[in-house]
Parts: sequence; structure tokens; C-alpha cells
Amino acid sequence: MLPAEPTLAALPNTVQRYFLATRPAFLSVTLFGALIGLGTAQIDGVQIVWLTAFVTVVFALLAHAGVNVLNDYYDALNGTDAINTERVFPYTGGSRFIQNGVLTLAQTARFGVALFAAVMLAGIWLTANSGNGLLAIGLAGLVIGWGYSAAPLRLNSRGAGELCVLTGFALIVVGADYVQRHAFSPMPVVASLSYALLVTNILYINQFPDRQADAAAGKRHWVVRLAPEQARWGYVVLALAANAWLIGAVLAGVLPALALVALVAAIPSARAAADLFRYAAQPRALMPAIRRTIAAALLHSLLLSCALFL
Repeated sequence: MLPAEPTLAALPNTVQRYFLATRPAFLSVTLFGALIGLGTAQIDGVQIVWLTAFVTVVFALLAHAGVNVLNDYYDALNGTDAINTERVFPYTGGSRFIQNGVLTLAQTARFGVALFAAVMLAGIWLTANSGNGLLAIGLAGLVIGWGYSAAPLRLNSRGAGELCVLTGFALIVVGADYVQRHAFSPMPVVASLSYALLVTNILYINQFPDRQADAAAGKRHWVVRLAPEQARWGYVVLALAANAWLIGAVLAGVLPALALVALVAAIPSARAAADLFRYAAQPRALMPAIRRTIAAALLHSLLLSCALFL
């Protein structure tokens, strides 16, 4: 049985409504990405300043929350969430806050803008304490987060959604490292890619239940462009690339051997892939696969960050 969708009657507390509108369960992948960035700085001998580390994590979480809220807003504008009858709540089909009358379209828009404004304030403070390079990282992240679903870019509708997610989550690692290191380094880029690829797989598998609604709304991502039997191979490619990249980085001596512990996350990825191959055309049967995909990204990033710190 699917969890109950949000309603105004069930959420009488205003603070609770706005907090849940950010889809907080999904923000943990951002937390672990920031920890990977702090770990790459520490493994290179950088002394971690915990105040700026804390603000960096808050900065990243607010950015992800803002992207989630604005994505709900723009998907309400294009109508995809309203016509989505095959959604697997709470993983696909948006937060349902607008569609179920918990927040209005205008309230959602104002909230998303407010979150982005808070991100900019935090970014200015962090830039003053780390270096101007953080401006480029932050600006790139905001443009990707906004342009993912907003017109005129609508990058996900043009088949660039996976690239947006891959780049955006890699930037979290790079940004967290930069705040501590005060300079750019290839180390966080290398460390970020296996994690970012697995987070990209969350988006990828979530698009299968949304496929019909997205196609009707003109969102031409790859799961829409390809038949389910073809599109399911994309999941395997992303998962294999993530684990192959991690192994290659260790063999090249860029990451410590202990980082290979993160390969444990290949187990839930493989089980999710098997489910997707069986149920690619049956969206409601994909909930276990979606959960395993999220678990794989979280487990991989947690173990990788621990390996870097240890």
C-alpha cells in the first residue's frame, strides 16, 4: 500500500507544511555529498574548520530544498504532476502539495525563491571565508537547479536532466572541499563522480512511473524518448559506471583502498536493476526498486565519506 498523500487537514501546522514541502527525506543524499567533500579536504591534509563546514552543509541542504520546491512549482505549471496517475508517492509525481491544496501555486513559488535567497546569503558569507571560486560553484549550482525544470531552459525536458543531476551533486562535493581548501583540486571531482552517478540513477528510475504524464506534458527525457525495454538499460549503465569509476580511482591511487568498501552499495543497485528489468512497464511495481536505488546512493556516499575520514 502506498503512503497517504499530504492534505491540508492532516498538516494544520504551518511550519510543518513548509518543511515537508521541501521533501526532506531526499535531502540526505546532499548531506552525504557534503561529507565526501569534507573528507577529500581532510585526506589531503587540510585542517577542517567546523564552523564553515556546518554552514556549508546547511547551504547545500537549502539549495537542494529550493530545487525541490521550485521543481514542484514548474511541474504544476506544465501540468505533468496534475495528470500523473501512475505516480509512486512519495518518490515520484512531486510532493502533491499543490495538487492536494496544501500550498497554493503562489505560496510554493515564494517559498522556493526564499530558499534560494537564503542560499545566496550563505554563499556570500562562505565566499568571504574561503575564496571567490565558490561563487562560480554556487552560481553553476543555482543555474542548474533552476534551469532543470524552469522555462526557457527546461533542461530535463530536453534530455539533459541526468547531466544536471550528475553535475549538480558533483558540485556539492567540490564546493564542500573548496570551502576548506580555499582552492580548486581534482581530488573532490574524482571522489564525487561515483556518488553523483548513483544519485543520477534515483532520478532515472523515478522517471519510469512518471513516463506517461511527462510525455503528455512535453517532458522529453530519455525514459520518455525510449521504449521501457530500451530505457531500462540506462540504469545499468549508470550503476556500472559508478562502481567502475570508484575502482579505477582506487587503482590509480587517487582514492584510498578503503574506499572500495563503498562497493557494498552495488548489491541494492543490482537488485533494483533486476526489478526494473522485470517491471519497467509496470510503474506501480517499482517501489522496491526505487527504495533500493535510494539506499544504494546513501550507502555508497556514507561509506565513501567514512573511508576518506578514516
